[in-house]
Amino acid sequence: MVVPPHSSDLPSPPAAAFSPAEQLLTQLAAELRAHAPFAQMATADVARFISAARQTYYAPGEVVASPADGPAPRLLFIRRGAVSARGGVADVSEGGIHYDAGDLFPAAAVAAARPVSATYEAAEDLFCLEIDAASARALATRSAAWADFLARRAQRLLELWRSALQAEQGAEALAEHSLESPLSVLPRKAPVACASGSPLIEALRLMQARRVGSVLVLDGQGAAAGILTRHDVLERVALARPPEDTPIERIMSAPVHTLPLQATAQQAALAMSRHGVRHLPLTDETGRVVSIVSERDLFALQRLSLKHVGGMIRAAADHAALAACGDAIRRLARHLLTQGLSARSLTEMLSHLNDLLTERIVTLAAREHGLDLARAAWVAFGSEGRSEQTIATDQDNGLVLADEVDDSERDAWLRMAQEVNQTLDACGYPLCKGNIMAGNPACCLRQAGWLARFEHWMEQGAPEDLLNASIYFDVRALAGAAALVLPLRERITQRARELPRFRKQLADNALRMKPALNWRGALDATAEGDVAWIDLKMGGTAVFVDAARLFALASGVAVTGTRERLLQSAAARQQQAGQAAGQTEEAESQAGAFEVLQMLRLRQQVRADADTHEPNRVDIRCLTAIDRRLLKEALRVARELQQRIELDYPG
Repeated sequence: MVVPPHSSDLPSPPAAAFSPAEQLLTQLAAELRAHAPFAQMATADVARFISAARQTYYAPGEVVASPADGPAPRLLFIRRGAVSARGGVADVSEGGIHYDAGDLFPAAAVAAARPVSATYEAAEDLFCLEIDAASARALATRSAAWADFLARRAQRLLELWRSALQAEQGAEALAEHSLESPLSVLPRKAPVACASGSPLIEALRLMQARRVGSVLVLDGQGAAAGILTRHDVLERVALARPPEDTPIERIMSAPVHTLPLQATAQQAALAMSRHGVRHLPLTDETGRVVSIVSERDLFALQRLSLKHVGGMIRAAADHAALAACGDAIRRLARHLLTQGLSARSLTEMLSHLNDLLTERIVTLAAREHGLDLARAAWVAFGSEGRSEQTIATDQDNGLVLADEVDDSERDAWLRMAQEVNQTLDACGYPLCKGNIMAGNPACCLRQAGWLARFEHWMEQGAPEDLLNASIYFDVRALAGAAALVLPLRERITQRARELPRFRKQLADNALRMKPALNWRGALDATAEGDVAWIDLKMGGTAVFVDAARLFALASGVAVTGTRERLLQSAAARQQQAGQAAGQTEEAESQAGAFEVLQMLRLRQQVRADADTHEPNRVDIRCLTAIDRRLLKEALRVARELQQRIELDYPG
């Protein structure tokens, strides 16, 4: 480490702690605040970082950090220049590892007090501010923003990105009154309730006096034991005519769907839509009911009603009404996106509404063709199977038939499926280019046929076969007899853990798509005329989807969502290894990076000038500075994820 002879613009550091003049302190603080996490740190904490820092210079080729140093001794903020890595994980990566101006490294190694996993060298003249690892960890005890950044780099950057987006759109009001708001911000309303053991007549009088359509039944601790609704009154009181002193427990419906006060308005809207209810009791940390939220409360927040769209779908009876539902789903998605809803919440809600629409179409078609849905299951693959559909999405579906279905009945199911595929296309969900649709005879099989097909892919399939079949492993039932799909999920999970060859092929698949970064770690865009584009799916989210599928199947985790697969498989690996921490924090960063890419995809798909034929391509020249920074950070996490796979599945 040397001080450059010509660096008039950067003051030479003293041998000990860096004590700049007031003017320089202000200048450095302003420079740092242009980058995460300093922008979110208190002024005093930024000053503490500067006071603990040394200003250092490294000549091109000089080693900055190495595994030989032992637990990473220092954390560096790059003011100017770049750092590249060699050896370790860097040697097994096609793209390498690269840091440049504005980056803090090696954050993960310092936070975990472990050695770095590669040798880092100055790629050019390198000017840094660096603090020792102990000071970095000490600052984490004072600054939550600093601690969060060290522990969850990509996740923290995602939070900062959301804040910046809201500022750009002047959306402070939406931040306070959006579907991301916790239910605790709503005014508390005491529910109309009676105690367990109350006679039926008391509950009926209470409903009449308060002019309400339902009464909660609370146990001795104030928890929801059940609910008496108008439907219960008609079915179990008016028709059955029980004695007036009948205990309310014999008439009420149970259990009751509740949510904690910490849940979001989005979760409440989704629960109401799923369960077909208009009110939800809210509980405190002890489970005691302390308030109630209504559909009207949520309507005031979201202005458009998720439940209203769900009602449209359930009432749709012809092709025109079904097509209108598809349009309503996309309009609602665009509206919620402008409200600042997270990518995870938005894709979950999109998938939920798409599920409802598909189920309605399948139900109507089966009725028209005289087919019994108890003898078949309509299933989704790919993004819909993972509940991760974006606004621009095509079809990936199939039919699992009961084994007793004969050839004649199978032909009838096949005709019905082809009609459903065409109806979905008319509703705005294009036909699958790869023909992975229930109307294709290869995707309309009896349960035994599907089991044999999965067994072949997993035990004997060539790499190319498995590559084409990968999305089938995200199978999920949408309509009909869901029990027909359970043996498929169980077989996939069981055989994945028994077949090393299959896991190795999954690992090879997870490495086929490379993050859109060049060898220096900069965004690697394809230039076409005035456009420089990156495919956010093929060069971004696909990396996380494939890796999460590998981790989940190898760990015996049965969920299908990418985020849940990353987190649950990390927890499983951590438990198996007997580690106290590390795996889950890394998985949280991966989940955060995946959400960055999903949000960029969603925003691109609602742009007025979006290419409907290439909905996942984004022109990086149209991105803001923070968008480009977050995109590069997310892709860097994707690269590190693939490096880990290459180390764990060598050869």
